[in-house]
Amino acid sequence: MTERLGVGIGWRPEIDLTVERLPGVDFVEVVAENLHVGHLPESVLLLRERGIPVLPHAVSLSLGGADPVDPKRVAHLAALAEAVDAPFVSDHVCFVRAGGLDSGHLMPVPRTRDALDVLVANVRSIQPDLPVPLALENVAALLEWPDGELSEGRFLAELVERTDIHLLVDVANLYANARNLGTDVDRFLDEIPLERLAYVHVAGGVEHNGLYHDTHAHAVLPEVLDVLAALRDRVDPPGVLLERDDDYPSDAELAAELAAIRAVVER
Repeated sequence: MTERLGVGIGWRPEIDLTVERLPGVDFVEVVAENLHVGHLPESVLLLRERGIPVLPHAVSLSLGGADPVDPKRVAHLAALAEAVDAPFVSDHVCFVRAGGLDSGHLMPVPRTRDALDVLVANVRSIQPDLPVPLALENVAALLEWPDGELSEGRFLAELVERTDIHLLVDVANLYANARNLGTDVDRFLDEIPLERLAYVHVAGGVEHNGLYHDTHAHAVLPEVLDVLAALRDRVDPPGVLLERDDDYPSDAELAAELAAIRAVVER
């Protein structure tokens, strides 16, 4: 049984005091690459002392890339998981590096069987070095690679079947892909193995020039909460986490967004 996490928020140094005093924060997530194991922020240590789970979330493993996974990045993620006694670690179904270049973005993986084989091999290569289970997240994209052989849901389902990972479902990313690429939300949710759900991300975004951008710097749209509700209709998610990475609003606004998320989850 996946650990019950509740409703949480992404811990960021810009809102450390806010996170400490916000009501109804059951767990937090930290960006793994932004923390040093030997010098954890006092705020993160305080949250751990309160018994609040801290989950490291990586953005740079590049598990969908053709290059070998950097063992130093894996070692850092593993050490951080042990330092905060995390129940999970996570990253994304994406690549960020290719041919010695770093994109600076989470690039979607071609949904071909060859690309799936590469992803599976990379995941299997790092699992023995992680002290806790790995969860991988669906990403937002502005394009789809040609010649796809699998829907996104089937791609993730086969990934789980072959690696025994957990899923971190980002309903904001799913909404973005529905808007920009025509992804069928119901089909995606029906195809993924929801019994392997670790937790869920919710975030805000904005439309610009006809495209929806998952900015993490705007309020969560009601339509994103509708996607969360569609997921909730199928499964009681172990945890749901609000992400905010820029243009931070007032404590009251963040508390209201957490309350809106909780209302969907507990309905």
